[in-house]
Amino acid sequence: MTTLSPEELLRYSRHLTLPDVGLQGQSQLREARVLLVGAGGLGSPAALYLAAAGVGTVGIVDFDLVDRSNLQRQILHGTSDIGKAKIESARARLRDINPHVQVETFGEQLTSANALAILGTFDIVIDGSDNFPTRYLVNDACVLLEKPDIYGSVFRFDGQVSVFSAKRGPCYRCLYAEPPPPDLVPSCAEGGVLGVLPGIIGSLQALEAIKLIVGFGQPLIGRLLLFDGRRMQFRELALEQDPDCPVCGTHPTVKELIDYEAFCGIGDRGRETGDGVEITPRDLRRERSHKPNLLLVDVREPREAEIASIEGARLIPLRELPSRLSELPSQAEIVTHCHHGQRSLKAREILVGAGFQHVRSLAGGIDAWSREVDAEVPRY
Repeated sequence: MTTLSPEELLRYSRHLTLPDVGLQGQSQLREARVLLVGAGGLGSPAALYLAAAGVGTVGIVDFDLVDRSNLQRQILHGTSDIGKAKIESARARLRDINPHVQVETFGEQLTSANALAILGTFDIVIDGSDNFPTRYLVNDACVLLEKPDIYGSVFRFDGQVSVFSAKRGPCYRCLYAEPPPPDLVPSCAEGGVLGVLPGIIGSLQALEAIKLIVGFGQPLIGRLLLFDGRRMQFRELALEQDPDCPVCGTHPTVKELIDYEAFCGIGDRGRETGDGVEITPRDLRRERSHKPNLLLVDVREPREAEIASIEGARLIPLRELPSRLSELPSQAEIVTHCHHGQRSLKAREILVGAGFQHVRSLAGGIDAWSREVDAEVPRY
């Protein structure tokens, strides 16, 4: 059993008096290594509580910089951290919370090339990612390495938590065998997320990690916990391991990591022609100056247009576009735009499929327009 210093005995005194933790459990926490994939909305509360609980080594893999839009929910970071690497502000915050914790950081994107090496040195992985390619990557790597994968996701007012365990229960692919079409599920940037929601779900992920380390309670293995923030309700669904699962099933076919962006259908989506599919913000500005009839179609929701808009754009939300095609001149040269460029690619597909021949999508959406062309357009 690891010997705790007098300072640690006082720091963890509320743990030491818990029958299910005690000195032995606290020693197990001190010896544990937990990796957080992402230092964002979910990773922030999970990292804070793991460090405060005395988990000996907390790893963080994240290649992003702190942005002002993060601060509404990503509580690891502060206003003074804007522009800094998230792993740097996270390391400083966690060391301030608990100097006994070792923080290992990986300032790179998690990929099929590095995932096994990074995840392989940790006991437990907490998936705080916000996209499907990374979720499938983390799942498959954890199955191959036989590491528990503590899954969490948030959207608007709802969240999910589960523990995918290669040894004792189903994996992420048993729940979601195939990724959804790229345009079916909007990102949090497009759909929004209540700031407190990641705090709830990320804290539950930290709790599951502590339970696995110390060995008390009933982990969420084979169970999917659903949280509805509007109604303040929890529901639980039973999950079973799929014997035909290509990763953890009886006869697995996925025995090494694959190209997960291609698997999710988002890699170079929409660029099959090589050009003429997207237009950069700077090129759009130049063309609008000498093409007065170029039609810019905003396919965001009205509530987004109230926040920010590009002058002269015509608002037709993506969900209404198929029924409002008659409003657009059939021979018009059209550029579609949304927030970050995904919905506008879908809008382009709809228009091209309906016979419109001169349609492009604004690469990076209105966010890129604000950053590269017109800083007076608010970012959100």
